[in-house]
Amino acid sequence: MASAVTTETSRPGYGQLLRTPGALSFVLPGFAARQPFAMLTISIVLLVQHTTGSFGSAGIVAAVTGVSMALFAPQMGKLADRFGQSAVLLPGVLAHAAAVSALTALALLGAPLWALALAAVPAGMSVPQVGPMVRTRWAARLEPGSPLLATAAAFESVTDEFTFVVGPVLATALCTGVHPAAGLATEAALTLLGGLLFAAQRATQPKPVGRTAATGEKHASALSVPGVRVLIVAFLGIGAVFGGMQVSLTAFSEEIGNPGMNGVLYGVFAAGNMIAGIACGAIAWKIGPRRRLILGYAALTAAASLLWTAHSAVLLGGLGLLVGLSIAPALITGYTLVEKLVPAATRTEAFTWLTGAVALGQAVAVTVAGRLADAHGSGAGFLVPLAATGLALVTLLALRAKLAPKAPSRIVGASAPTAAEPVAEPVAVRAVQRSAERGVGHRVPVTVD
Repeated sequence: MASAVTTETSRPGYGQLLRTPGALSFVLPGFAARQPFAMLTISIVLLVQHTTGSFGSAGIVAAVTGVSMALFAPQMGKLADRFGQSAVLLPGVLAHAAAVSALTALALLGAPLWALALAAVPAGMSVPQVGPMVRTRWAARLEPGSPLLATAAAFESVTDEFTFVVGPVLATALCTGVHPAAGLATEAALTLLGGLLFAAQRATQPKPVGRTAATGEKHASALSVPGVRVLIVAFLGIGAVFGGMQVSLTAFSEEIGNPGMNGVLYGVFAAGNMIAGIACGAIAWKIGPRRRLILGYAALTAAASLLWTAHSAVLLGGLGLLVGLSIAPALITGYTLVEKLVPAATRTEAFTWLTGAVALGQAVAVTVAGRLADAHGSGAGFLVPLAATGLALVTLLALRAKLAPKAPSRIVGASAPTAAEPVAEPVAVRAVQRSAERGVGHRVPVTVD
């Protein structure tokens, strides 16, 4: 009895997670290969704004890239689930490097806006979905119901946030200190090198569902799960925060006559994401993920509502840090809910719907904030994160019932009973629920949130 209590209340650390056999082989190259998501948009904005002199034009090109990624990312997830990650990544990273190189060349040659937008389509479509693939590998490597699943979810969110600390700051430093095209060139190189190394780790990739016997799980699209659709709306709002902040911070730095300040301000914002992500991974939460998501999103909306009032770099940095601290809990909780709502056979697709939603929200926000910044200054651009998170919060409150798992078979590691298996008795069901809750790092029954 005592040992059972210890297992339920303890939380494995990141060190124990990284000692999982084969973990470092996909974690390290995966970090390099997911840089495009953090570097691509800001690098495009900085290059196109430099060559055209317009934030609006830069926002359009970046938006086309983001929309293309958002539309194609779930299809890439489906292909990875069906045929294997390596089979999708190998041609994908090669295509992305070529597409980004073409976009860079066109921008430097002074191509018209329509040509840049056209070149942005393949650049966005080919962005490798490494983050969702890494999350799927953790789920495949760890035992169902393992407490390490919760640690893995937190670790991946912290890694994403660290990427958003390093990526935009690195891209800004390269574009402003080396060459306007240096950000995109570095992004393409990292994608190619990291993607090829990640794709080479075939031993740790999940088995493709298209090449295995039936597992008893339904293979319908992850989009058919109502809770996933609600989470997409929430992640659209988060993407709008990223896009609105990138453009508006750039415009603010131009207004004060210090373009290099953009990297510092965005780095402070992204550092808040990372700090909050580390803290969320260390806490054994006593409230359910659905309630955490709503509370976290309310805090994000409140913080975003103050951005447009900042008129100094110090104040804007402080508000940006506050916004960053509010984003990580929403992201982590959203990914945790996916693991509870979606069966393993479509989990990569589900993760890519969320990352695609972030990209789409970012793309729309970049476009709208760019035009507002051109016409009315950076303060108007900061209204975009406020509007997007406000609408998403209303949606979450109205449709929060859709985020509740409907049955234990939806939980990570669980599968629907087959004809040869007896239906679980209530005591057994409760045991499965407790085990699954330990797998996602909560100590409360799944029905309480």
